[in-house]
Amino acid sequence: MSRVIFDIETAGQDFDSLEKPVQDYLLKWAGSDEERQEVRDSLSFYPQTGEIIAIGMFDPDDRKGTVFFQNNSDPLLPFEDEGITYESGTEDEIIKRFWDRIKACKQFITFNGRGFDCPFIMVRSAVHRIKPLRDLMPNRYGDVHIDLFDQLTFFGASRRKFSLDMWCRTFGIKSPKEEGITGAEVKDLYRSGRYTEIAKYCAGDIKATAELYDIWEKYMKIGGCR
Repeated sequence: MSRVIFDIETAGQDFDSLEKPVQDYLLKWAGSDEERQEVRDSLSFYPQTGEIIAIGMFDPDDRKGTVFFQNNSDPLLPFEDEGITYESGTEDEIIKRFWDRIKACKQFITFNGRGFDCPFIMVRSAVHRIKPLRDLMPNRYGDVHIDLFDQLTFFGASRRKFSLDMWCRTFGIKSPKEEGITGAEVKDLYRSGRYTEIAKYCAGDIKATAELYDIWEKYMKIGGCR
């Protein structure tokens, strides 16, 4: 594929399983029970305290994709559903498959990939001693990485920053949140062993991002400017 859209889903570690110095560091500035709970609930956001449990990749040209996802129960054979192929593996295995797929792509598209997905993938790759096969953080204003979060806020010129769900609702795109799952619930689904549900939620994200990209490319992109 010459272009690819990708998105990741993450889950934080159990706070009580963290080493005591790590717990102390994370709670250093938490002064209330509410703030301490907020720290516990935010472990999925950081590669130091979370891991990648699904990576979705979608070709905007042939409208097909793949979701690589962790499955800690009985191994699943690859299966296909509505144009998406699902393959399971450990975190290091799905990261390796991601790099193998993206290494030859001329362009990749994300929603807030520069702020979240790309740094998370880079750090988790290093944790597993996996060498990146391309630069996920090229020139912000170039053509290699189109981050729709940047594009739709005009590189920070807009005062308010909206979520993928809000942009989907703005343009009449089916939001993955309409299926009753939010990103905040992914960690609980993971702990409950509902791995396929997470994978399908990730598939919804990449499909929604593809539709959002279509709208940006047709109606908001001006010439060669980014």
